[in-house]
Amino acid sequence: MSEIVEIDIVVIGAGLAGLRALHTFRAQGFSVRVLEASDEIGGVWNFNRYPGARCDVESFDYSYRFSEALEQDWRWSERYAKQPEILRYINHVADRFDLRRDISLNTRVRRAELQAGTGRWIIEAEDGQVWSASRFVMAVGQLSTPKATTYPEQGTFRGQILYSARWPREPVDLKGKRVAIIGTGSSGVQMTPIIAAEAEHLTVFQRTANYSIPAANAPVSDEEDAAVKAGYRARREAARNSPSGLGFAPDPRSAAEVDPAEREEAFEKAWNRLGFGFALTFKDILLNQAANDIASAFVQRKIGEQIDSPALRKKLVPKGFAFGTRRPSVDGGYFAAFNRPNVSLVDISETPIESFTANGIRTTKEDLPFDVVIYATGFDVFTGSILKIDIVGRDNQTLKSAWAGGPASYLGIGVHGFPNLFFIGGPGSPSLLSNVILSSEEQIDWLAALFESARQADIIEIEATAQAQADWVDHVNARANETLYMTTPSYYIGAEMPGKPRVFMPYSGGVRGYRRILEKAAANGYDGFELRGEEALRVAS
Repeated sequence: MSEIVEIDIVVIGAGLAGLRALHTFRAQGFSVRVLEASDEIGGVWNFNRYPGARCDVESFDYSYRFSEALEQDWRWSERYAKQPEILRYINHVADRFDLRRDISLNTRVRRAELQAGTGRWIIEAEDGQVWSASRFVMAVGQLSTPKATTYPEQGTFRGQILYSARWPREPVDLKGKRVAIIGTGSSGVQMTPIIAAEAEHLTVFQRTANYSIPAANAPVSDEEDAAVKAGYRARREAARNSPSGLGFAPDPRSAAEVDPAEREEAFEKAWNRLGFGFALTFKDILLNQAANDIASAFVQRKIGEQIDSPALRKKLVPKGFAFGTRRPSVDGGYFAAFNRPNVSLVDISETPIESFTANGIRTTKEDLPFDVVIYATGFDVFTGSILKIDIVGRDNQTLKSAWAGGPASYLGIGVHGFPNLFFIGGPGSPSLLSNVILSSEEQIDWLAALFESARQADIIEIEATAQAQADWVDHVNARANETLYMTTPSYYIGAEMPGKPRVFMPYSGGVRGYRRILEKAAANGYDGFELRGEEALRVAS
């Protein structure tokens, strides 16, 4: 074991949240070290380099708000930025604010243990480095541990196997190749039209047809850029005060009560502009089955209109679950790609994959030849990256055992029994039900104020109380049960991984509502956390 490095704050993850945490906590005068498993910064935008990878939140909103100079200087080229542009932005931020000097790359954390009686965390990396930190912050992201999907006989395949979430950095030439994509979530939907235009033949393997909304992407004109930058503060505040963090408020009426012609006009306008924000056209699309049925029917009709073949239309148009209860994709020609003669669909709910062969994939119906197979099968969401680390809290309890029945937290930030451990975008916070970068910045700023308050009061240990945690879990569940989310198996409820506890993971009460809860807790002296100074810590130990 290496010599232990004493530090104020250790942050795990050098994605957008981790970098913002580093900048903010360091500006307060804390010593901070960010530990990153990869050899590059960027998190999800470092790994997901597949063709067509693009953000589904508008570029102007999927960006940091902490620096007005940064906002004014950076020039986005498109409404919805592609992966390379987002990664350039992240690297620009790291260089502009001199963040790299406090980041340790190629540093995968294997274990973190609370040191009894001190409130400090001993954090060990796989290479033997060790840190002792008074605050331990996890910014590992929700979509950062891809599923290790395999099929029997995969090792016999003579072609190339790729995972969308670990796409090679060197160019992948698919020209003239027979390509398979397994999975039709966001990654599969985004890459399909790009690869279809390049491959000799593309076969998409679909288990469940999902809803997808047109991205309505376009270049950002100089006029639009200037207009946004002239009113950026108002735009940011509108986002902070919206339910989704996307800056717009739903029509306060029920979709079921609006005049059909007016409703059709509103849906048509949203379809051509809002991306996955279409689900918020009216206030109750995700709350009321009748309203959702109307919205679902509109989306199903619009999807069907893009598909020429009646047989394919029957398979590709989603049915059997409410629109928005799985995160909708945002696409750039996904459904129309199936009109191409070189694109085919295999519905594995009807024709399952049995195994790989040396030359391709065997289904229950036939052997299909491929040169390249791409897994776009998604992630172990919300808890996958957190629980990869052996986290040991008070009385040697592991976080894995504490969360055996599903993740429980207070505000999605702290966990009882694990003092001085904090999550950004953790289970129980808005995270993937919101503009995640905005939600991350809200939590980081709130934590910064908490850390400063604790420093001023000589607080050593900050721990969520058991009652506050239980109350928050009840509140998260109560809000979820007001929605239609619970009606559909999805990663929101842990259905993406076999054996994962089926509990609702994010907070569905909205960005604005969540921020007000944070503000109230802070105003009440960080109600729900027990704050222990040296004497109280000695008694508790």
